Amino acid sequence: MLGGNINPSLLELKHLSSLDLSNNNFSNIHIPKFLGVLGSLTHLNLSQAGFQGTIPQNLGNLSKLQYLDLRGDTMYRWDIKVKSLQWVSGLSSLQYLDLSGADLSKATDWLQVTFKHPSLLELHLSNCGLEDDPSPISVNSTKSLVILDLSLNRFSSVPKSIFSLHGLMSIDISENSLEGPIPDYFGNISFLKVLDLRSNSLNSSIPNSMYSLYHLQFLSLGDNQLQGTISSAIGNFSSVTHLDLSHNDMLEGRLPTSLEYLCKLKEMDLSYNKIEGGISEILQSLSRCRSGSLESLDMADNQLSGHLTDQLGQFKNLSYLSLAQNKISGPIPSSIGELWSLKFFDVSKNQLNGQIPLSIGELSSLKFFDVSENQLNGTFPLCFGQLESLETLDFGYNLLEGVVLEPHFCHLTRLTTLKASHNRLKFEPNSS
Repeated sequence: MLGGNINPSLLELKHLSSLDLSNNNFSNIHIPKFLGVLGSLTHLNLSQAGFQGTIPQNLGNLSKLQYLDLRGDTMYRWDIKVKSLQWVSGLSSLQYLDLSGADLSKATDWLQVTFKHPSLLELHLSNCGLEDDPSPISVNSTKSLVILDLSLNRFSSVPKSIFSLHGLMSIDISENSLEGPIPDYFGNISFLKVLDLRSNSLNSSIPNSMYSLYHLQFLSLGDNQLQGTISSAIGNFSSVTHLDLSHNDMLEGRLPTSLEYLCKLKEMDLSYNKIEGGISEILQSLSRCRSGSLESLDMADNQLSGHLTDQLGQFKNLSYLSLAQNKISGPIPSSIGELWSLKFFDVSKNQLNGQIPLSIGELSSLKFFDVSENQLNGTFPLCFGQLESLETLDFGYNLLEGVVLEPHFCHLTRLTTLKASHNRLKFEPNSS
């Protein structure tokens, strides 16, 4: 790891085109002004290197620069201060700019400079202290910008100028203070593939215009205050691989059967809502896709009911399944043993009954297994001793009975958490 001062002898490298000093320890020193004289530079990366102070304005002289990364060290400390971004206008070839973690709270020209830049494709201004633009007039934006990251700032509304950036393919305004309804204008950014608005205070239903984003692959609206039901138009999201609508306490009703058209879906998180209906119907819709792409399904803390059926075994790529804290009843189907990729299984706080199926022993990748606070009965199956990857095992607060011997656990060398209280079990050491 490098530290100390940067030697000006770098100026002798007349043809230097790429300079990467990232992830070093140049703490308590400023970005050297002489870097603005290296006129052949096309790539400059000083990210997470501990620089402090202001950015030298003469970096704007690097007319050949295409890539500039000045990301700060942490999410919580602004070491680099910026009062104006006017110097960025001089970087006529710039395509990538990352100033995340720099203090731009006084750089009131940030939007005018960056959104008008003629060649800029990718802009990252996460955690920069940015606030709402007091001007009601939207900037006549460039058409070049493709990726925009404004996460971890202080916006209470989406900057209007974003909606004139029709070439955008990725928008991240997560972890701000956005209020009110989700703007309809997002539906006009027709090539959008990534939209991340999680961890805000948006309080509308999902607007119909959003369902027209046919190219969308990643949608995260979790941790807001969304309400209403999920429209059957969600079936339009046939390209979506990641869908997060979790932690919206007022999102309610039954899920539409049009989920069957989400054939590229890998991750779906609808946890901590008020979604109701039968779990078997939901699994039936999701299983109609022959691709079997689903890897993670989280519907914990809803109002789901009904029984788990043998449909569960169709999700061969499923590695994460959480249905905790619902009203699901009936037995755990033996087809769970066909989920060979399963690592995390949580059906705690339901109304499940019957015996734990012996097919659990087929889940060689399983790390987390929680069936606590149900009404499971019968003996504790010896097959758990085959699960050598298991780290957490919780079957407390059930009706299990019988004797548990050393062979149940002797091969579980990775087990760190075992909860078995409030059953009718008797633990006995090996007689030898």
